[in-house]
Amino acid sequence: MKTTSNNMQTTSPSSVQSIHADMLKRCKSGDRHAQMQVYHLYYKAMYNTALRIVKDRFEAEDLMQESFLKAFNDLPSLQDLSTFTAWLKRIVVNKSINSLRQKATYDGFVDGLETTPEIEPEKQDLPYSVQEIKAAMETLSDGYRLVLSLYLFEGFDHEEIAEILSITSSTSRSQYNRGRNQLKQLLISKN
Repeated sequence: MKTTSNNMQTTSPSSVQSIHADMLKRCKSGDRHAQMQVYHLYYKAMYNTALRIVKDRFEAEDLMQESFLKAFNDLPSLQDLSTFTAWLKRIVVNKSINSLRQKATYDGFVDGLETTPEIEPEKQDLPYSVQEIKAAMETLSDGYRLVLSLYLFEGFDHEEIAEILSITSSTSRSQYNRGRNQLKQLLISKN
């Protein structure tokens, strides 16, 4: 820890990683207190990830908790603790998608000959609030909404999305472009 000029203590990034690594090692050995600390560090982000996919607060809460249970049970098999966050997020995403599939509300994907060429993202500020964009995304089909959420919010690339959803990367790109275009149209029509 360092002390700043106004006597506040700050933590360097390497010491934060060390604290997390220590906490995860304790989790690996079954330390319930450490597991609760890890849960509190990550639960909000993982809940939001699940919520963006399943669109139901109660189901997102259940999926998030199931994901943490799976993560803590499978943690001894995780070789590189530095990948814990991405690994946990992948568990949440997979559980959320499986839940959609089981509920038979999953719209699926348009995987045909017709594809939309990939368009580079526009580098302009949108005149819409985050709330307006989120509300409009809620109305998209599951396929479009899933790909947009995984790409824009969760930071997965099209190859990773293809692997997660068992589709081709070109289908992921096509769904992304179609979803983005539909989202733009929804936002424009509301103004």
